[in-house]
Amino acid sequence: MPADLPPASEPLVFAVPKGRILKELRPVLRRAGIVPEPAFDDPGSRLLQFRTNFEHFSIIRVRSFDAATFVAFGAAHLGVAGNDVITEFDYAELYAPLDLGIGKCRLSVAEPIELVAHDDPARWSHVRVATKYPAITRRHFAARGVQAECIKLNGAMELAPSLGLCRRIVDLVETGSTLRANGLQEIEQIAEVSSRLIVNRTALKTRPEELQGWIARFQEAIDAP
Repeated sequence: MPADLPPASEPLVFAVPKGRILKELRPVLRRAGIVPEPAFDDPGSRLLQFRTNFEHFSIIRVRSFDAATFVAFGAAHLGVAGNDVITEFDYAELYAPLDLGIGKCRLSVAEPIELVAHDDPARWSHVRVATKYPAITRRHFAARGVQAECIKLNGAMELAPSLGLCRRIVDLVETGSTLRANGLQEIEQIAEVSSRLIVNRTALKTRPEELQGWIARFQEAIDAP
C-alpha cells in the first residue's frame, strides 16, 4: 500500500502532460491511489483542473513543456516532465527526485537518407538545425566545437529538410517510424529521455513533510509489481 500522507495545509496542485505521457502515467496514478474525477477521462471535457479523491489535491492537464513551467514558478507544487524539458529550461526551482520509468524515447539528430552515405558529422564546424530544443542542441554541439544555428519549431520538424528550411533536425525519437516515413535517418543520439516526478523547491522547503509524503507515495507506486 502507498505510504500514509500527512494532512494538507493548503491545496496541492499536480501538473501532468497531455497525450502519450498521460496515457502511460495513468497506471502510476492508480498504484499511487490517486483517482481523478470522471471528467478527467472524458475526451470531450473542456476542464483543465480536476478534483481527485484527495480533498486537497487537484490535477491540472497541460502541454508537456508547460508542466515544468507551472511547477518551476510555483503555480503547481509537483508534476511530471521529461528530462528533455527539464534540461532544456534548466529551471533552478525544479527538483526531480524520481524517474517514473515512462515516456521513454531519445533525443537525436536526423538528416535526409541521401545525405547519410557521404556525410561525416565529425567534420562539421557549423550546423543548421530545426528543433524544439535549441538550448540542448547548442550545448551538445558546442561541446565538440561545432556552432549550431537553431531554428525553433514546435512541431512538424520532419518537414524542415524537405522544404529547404535546413538539412538536419533534432527531435524526440521513439521507434523512428516517423523519420523513415519522411525520408530521414537518425545519425546521432544526444540523450535518453524518460518522464520524471518534479517538485517545486520552495514548496519542498515550506511543506517538507507533505511533499516528501507524496514523493514516497510515488516511489512505492513505481516499485509496485
